[in-house]
Amino acid sequence: MFGIREYGLFGNRPKSQGSTLGRMEDAERIRLSAADAEGDARVPWREWGPYLAERAWGTVREDYSEGGTAWDYFPHDHARSRAYRWNEDGLGGICDELQRFCFALAFWNGVDPILKERLFGVSGREGNHGEDVKEYWWFLDSTPTHSWMRWRYHYPQREFPYHELLDTARKLGGADPEYELVDTGIFDDDRYWAITADYAKAGPHDMCIRVRVENMGPEPATLQVLPTLWFRNTWSWGLPDRDAVPRITVHGARLAGEHEHLRPLSLVGEGSPEVLVCDNETNSERLWGYGGYSRFPKDGINDHVVDGAATVNPDRVGTKAALRYVLTVPAWKSAEIRLRLRMAGPDVPKLTRARLLGRGFDAVMEQREQEADEFFAALTPPSCTDDEAMVLRQAVGGLMWSKQFYHYNVPRWLDHDPGHAAPVGGTARRNAHWWHMSARDVIAMPDTWEYPWFAAWDLAFHAVALARVDPGFAKQQLHLLLRDWYLHPSGQMPAYEWNFGDVNPPVHAWAALQVFAADGGRDFAFLKRVFHRLLLNFTWWVNRLDADGKNVFEGGFLGLDNIGPFDRSAGVPSGGQLEQSDGTAWMALFTLTMMDMALVLANEDSAYGEMVTKFFEHFALIVEAANTQGLWNEEDGFYYDVIRVPGQEGVPLRVRSVVGLLPLSATATVSSAALAAIPELEQRVAWYRTNKPHYADVLHGRMMPASDLRLLTMVRHDQFPRLLERMLDEDEFLSAHGLRALSRAHLASPFTVRLGETDYSVGYEPAESRSTLFGGNSNWRGPIWFPVNYMLIDALDRHHRFFGDRLRVPYPTHSAPHAAPSREATLGEIADDLSRRLVSLFLNDADGRRPVFGQTELFQKNPDWHDLIPFHEYFHGDTGAGLGASHQTGWTALVINLILRQSSFSTPA
Repeated sequence: MFGIREYGLFGNRPKSQGSTLGRMEDAERIRLSAADAEGDARVPWREWGPYLAERAWGTVREDYSEGGTAWDYFPHDHARSRAYRWNEDGLGGICDELQRFCFALAFWNGVDPILKERLFGVSGREGNHGEDVKEYWWFLDSTPTHSWMRWRYHYPQREFPYHELLDTARKLGGADPEYELVDTGIFDDDRYWAITADYAKAGPHDMCIRVRVENMGPEPATLQVLPTLWFRNTWSWGLPDRDAVPRITVHGARLAGEHEHLRPLSLVGEGSPEVLVCDNETNSERLWGYGGYSRFPKDGINDHVVDGAATVNPDRVGTKAALRYVLTVPAWKSAEIRLRLRMAGPDVPKLTRARLLGRGFDAVMEQREQEADEFFAALTPPSCTDDEAMVLRQAVGGLMWSKQFYHYNVPRWLDHDPGHAAPVGGTARRNAHWWHMSARDVIAMPDTWEYPWFAAWDLAFHAVALARVDPGFAKQQLHLLLRDWYLHPSGQMPAYEWNFGDVNPPVHAWAALQVFAADGGRDFAFLKRVFHRLLLNFTWWVNRLDADGKNVFEGGFLGLDNIGPFDRSAGVPSGGQLEQSDGTAWMALFTLTMMDMALVLANEDSAYGEMVTKFFEHFALIVEAANTQGLWNEEDGFYYDVIRVPGQEGVPLRVRSVVGLLPLSATATVSSAALAAIPELEQRVAWYRTNKPHYADVLHGRMMPASDLRLLTMVRHDQFPRLLERMLDEDEFLSAHGLRALSRAHLASPFTVRLGETDYSVGYEPAESRSTLFGGNSNWRGPIWFPVNYMLIDALDRHHRFFGDRLRVPYPTHSAPHAAPSREATLGEIADDLSRRLVSLFLNDADGRRPVFGQTELFQKNPDWHDLIPFHEYFHGDTGAGLGASHQTGWTALVINLILRQSSFSTPA
């Protein structure tokens, strides 16, 4: 048997950091085991969770316009009045895993023009850098089964500046920073409400909810809190077997919900709140001037509270209902509301009202919070500082809260969904080739407001982070996109809903092997399932993205948006073919990982030996092609994309970016004994030695004296130090907080290429994008991104596994004249230091400032804000300030893995 560590599957070199699954069988681990059990032993602890999106308006699923303009067809102004078709949104909300019922919070400060039922932000057309949420909220805590969760929101006491935010954003240009809510001065004098919602499960279908509101201002103030229960509208879909209309009825301070696919629901609130009921139906009269399905539509509660309108049902029956609490709170004091949401059944005992919200309620809250503390204590390495432990816990919380219900039946949507109440145009034929796809699952989303839809390569990184806390869910997520109702019959994996046919980097196999190893390396059934499905995806890549069969791959933007001088997805503007260093590197990594998988499985089943041979050989072909067909530029010592026109010499796009660093990730360490155990492989290598001797070096890999390990890598031994010299240069890629996506050398020397009659340029842009390429809300021309940093750290770890302490290189390197001499460090020490730099984005520095907050003094200096950590999409290439989507606790949650690996670091480089 050849152990997992022998194949280098952990990425990190062996350390004594202990199990990532905790050092004790705490209560949460027991719940996870029950949730993952089969048959009658399974307990549905994951059935209820924070699966309610922060935004459902402005999405492709809700877009039935003529031209596919999703933001315009369903804007924020429609959201309060228009029933969604595919999923719901709300504040700090929860729902069941099929989103039949929803619960969320709504607020009114007495001066806003609308209830605060959902988060506000500018759309892709309104923002100077694309879509951008203009609110402040945090996912502070959650266990994997959502037995304990905490959500926090800061709501201004002055009128929310909707128009100011919109008007200002429209006036700003690409060179300007985004205008944020804090810039309006609305939080001056601390005139805001700090609202915290705690959730604790007494059982899988019994949720205790505590809402605490703190008046942070200097004077007494009044806040209305409206906990709201409603059913997602599936009854008006116009289907032959459409659902019966559910209903909510009122019994004092208890809402009773009846749904044909659920056991009876109840929401009980303490005290004697006013109860308001309407229907989750569209207000067609307000939106389009004609009558709708209900006299008391979806915005009835809003209109009644804000304007006193007679828009709630006096009979108090409907499909949406709220308990209305009016709280007047003195300055610097707080008030609390207790609620309990339950579903009747044998697992939910009957309790009196006093026990529902009294001492029994307190006992559940205290016990679940204590169990969460135990869970995180077991997860957190003893060497962590308090600050690191807090960041770790909030990162896990954000990762858990990012799990969302995702529903999109593409064939029904393409047929215009005739049951829709809204006006329907021609609908652009977006995703027309994905007629097979029908999604209705809980998926870990990149960002619950800006990206409330899955993205294939994002999800792979989410799973790698998830595996450290909930490996069962991580494995389910990786397998999900390979199922028949996601994976295209051609073998292509769906990219993201704006264009399922776009191409994301093929990192699914790498992620699956990472998750397999993190879970103990024994779930061979999982590995076999994903391996067989990934064979289909691999075949699609080889057939569709290697145009000339030369093993040099294209792929388009490959998730890196504007990193090139032109839109790589649109092809070369002047014609020709773009051969991509990153596309080829991703395929080399894909091939190596499939070989690694086959090696593991061959230990259990010798039939997989042939697959080892297939991928071992294919890797050799890719490496030979990459190094003989122009991707490597000997003059610069770097990999570049190349424009290839038939009959002409290739033109390298000499942009020094992570495109040229990613070949480092196509690396594996394998024992000679493991390879020798595959007879088919030995025979095939012998054939190559005789018939194609120029492949010999690649096929044999590199070996060190007195070592059984073999290094297989896309980067030749003479290229490796030259790439490292660029990557570790503080005047190029290396910043105080990680590796930049583009070399800083392009600040003084932008790259320009003339294609046809047009010049296309790339310059170093460390913050938001100055161009509108890909909407302008993403920028790969200088900022720091977690996924590629994580891949390159992993690559350094794999190289260190082979070289050990025998290889030391200058770190950091310096290209500037008269720079201080570099120290030398092992590759492992460099990986450790890069990890520290990335983690430092969120930690207090020597001056007590967190780089992620940039120059926002409210966040840096006010103790009520300073320990509330955002996990941004990317970070300023020089300062580390957070940019892009503010809650990308998908791949930015990889900080979890980086903190965990710090438990036994070597001496800092």
